[in-house]
Amino acid sequence: MKKFAVIFTAAVWLVSGAAVGDAGQLDSAGANVFDTASVQRGASYYVNYCLGCHSLQYMRYKRLSEDLDLTEEQVESLLMWGDQEIADAMTSNMDADESEEWFGITPPDLSLTARSRGVNWIYTYLRSFYLTDEGWNNTVLENASMPHVLWELQGTQRAITDSWTDEEGAEHVRVADLELDEPGLMEPVEYDSMVRDLAAFMHYASEPSILKRKSLGIWVLLVLAVFTFLSWLLYKDYWQDVKQ
Repeated sequence: MKKFAVIFTAAVWLVSGAAVGDAGQLDSAGANVFDTASVQRGASYYVNYCLGCHSLQYMRYKRLSEDLDLTEEQVESLLMWGDQEIADAMTSNMDADESEEWFGITPPDLSLTARSRGVNWIYTYLRSFYLTDEGWNNTVLENASMPHVLWELQGTQRAITDSWTDEEGAEHVRVADLELDEPGLMEPVEYDSMVRDLAAFMHYASEPSILKRKSLGIWVLLVLAVFTFLSWLLYKDYWQDVKQ
């Protein structure tokens, strides 16, 4: 039994260490899914810069009006185009075969990316593109098929590299940092704020019920508190008769 406890503790320590190590490589987004204005802005950014390639097949436009304090008219005028209906899912109009020919892969649906990758991953990824002689690359997802669609806003970053030698004497080059080579339309602080809003929206899109779950949770706790109080009164009354 003691041996099992030692093995279990070691396993937990290793898993925790791995999780902390991975998280330490990512920047903290500070995205707040309960900030309605931030999520609204993120929805606008997503529609304008991401939806052309990446669908959100589990999210419907009508849900945005229900959750984000927007009227259906606002959703239709600000977040929809073409012949889409308010009840439609947020799907891309890009042809799958053509996109695979252009990018080498069909752009994936991003409905659950915030749940599978994490909000910090999205935030760091969209801030980590850099330009090379061969094209765009990314320090978070190396050799990604996706180009930097936000480069006009962020500007062009270049990689600062250093080299290191392994135990076998082979020399390797790695990206140590990124520096802004050509500024974009946004200042770095503005761009970070924009990406934070985008990450907040993707957090919401991955689990829309999160907004209502918090308010419902408060009512559940109140009901439990009242039930506990009534149970205590019943307990007190019952044992008072027993003791007599």
